[in-house]
Amino acid sequence: MKKIVLLLLITFVCLAEATAQIEYKVITSIESIVPNGLGRSRLISTSDERDYQEFTSTRSEDKDEDSRNKSDRSEIRVKNFEETKLLNFYNLGGIRFQNIAANDAVITSKINTMIAEGWDLAFVVSGVESEGGKGDGNGIFITRYIFKRNKP
Repeated sequence: MKKIVLLLLITFVCLAEATAQIEYKVITSIESIVPNGLGRSRLISTSDERDYQEFTSTRSEDKDEDSRNKSDRSEIRVKNFEETKLLNFYNLGGIRFQNIAANDAVITSKINTMIAEGWDLAFVVSGVESEGGKGDGNGIFITRYIFKRNKP
């Protein structure tokens, strides 16, 4: 009898987890790679939601006319977001390791806050964008922290 109750309990827990709704949240850090401290570095987090389908069009070779969403680009913009200042990688003296350590501390604080709010860090994706030409010192280092949690 105990084994049956235990089996039913385990089955119930597994089913509850399988049907749980999951939500995702993206936090983005943009760190400037511009010499002399001229760039801007930020940690961005939005509280607004957008439905990608409202801004999606469908194209087909079989149709003479594209099926396009007629929404205005300004409707995509988000006005409610957090913007946390970060320090730039460079200043007049060159690369600033203190700035990198300071940014790490701020980003760690944000990650710890998200985890305390019930989010799990699921993925981290990063990249660098720069012109890359001779003498190029311009660009950004961008990292996306993708969190997930069960919907309340």
